Amino acid sequence: MEIQFLGSGDAFGSGGRFNTCIHVRSASATFLVDCGASSMVAIRKFAVEPNAIRTILITHLHGDHFGGLPFFILDAQLVSRRTAPLTIAGPPGLEARLTQAMENFFPGSTAVQRRFDLDIRELAPRLAHEINGIAVTPYVVRHACGAPPFALRIHVDGKTLCYSGDTEWVDDLADAARGADLFVAEAYFHDKPVKFHLDFTTLAGHLPAVGAKRVILTHMSGDMLAHVARTGYEAAADGLTVTL
Repeated sequence: MEIQFLGSGDAFGSGGRFNTCIHVRSASATFLVDCGASSMVAIRKFAVEPNAIRTILITHLHGDHFGGLPFFILDAQLVSRRTAPLTIAGPPGLEARLTQAMENFFPGSTAVQRRFDLDIRELAPRLAHEINGIAVTPYVVRHACGAPPFALRIHVDGKTLCYSGDTEWVDDLADAARGADLFVAEAYFHDKPVKFHLDFTTLAGHLPAVGAKRVILTHMSGDMLAHVARTGYEAAADGLTVTL
């Protein structure tokens, strides 16, 4: 499994980073985890072929995590000339929020005939969903976004990836990440606890019990970026590629 961070930033572009977008390639699946507002720019910058992406998994319905979907869909329709089916899966409320976003950004875009089938799936928590060669189990976390926010436990080709999404610490996050081959975890601040987000100090206190084999920090504010070199943990950067 090859994992490339197309976007590793927070909502405000701290450190000049793109919004969250993780590109995963394995023998049986090619997919994105989150598709923040800047994701099409990152896809072009890092020369990713959008038509090879069959599935997009969404953690929660904030613009820096799902706001790139209208652009991805319109690119598929007008630029990349997609014909292969595309599945977008995420929390309850995804379809309505996506439709609203598309109509706000590009009025009339949802009514245009497409050359490809678009399948929107809203996932139930703590159930394993099989989607285009991927087994994904969502866990409800704590982040105010007008719909249930998820951490995602993803199993494909014998490897397990967990992404925390945005959340303060909750016990379900430990269940989502337990024993994972890679835990990609938000570390928004270094040691300042804030509502709805993870700070590194709190996260680090829980990591021994979680037992993930590898941890990469992401979604860092300017405060965290100033401290990240001293944490002893790997940190995401736009374009970073790792192999499991």
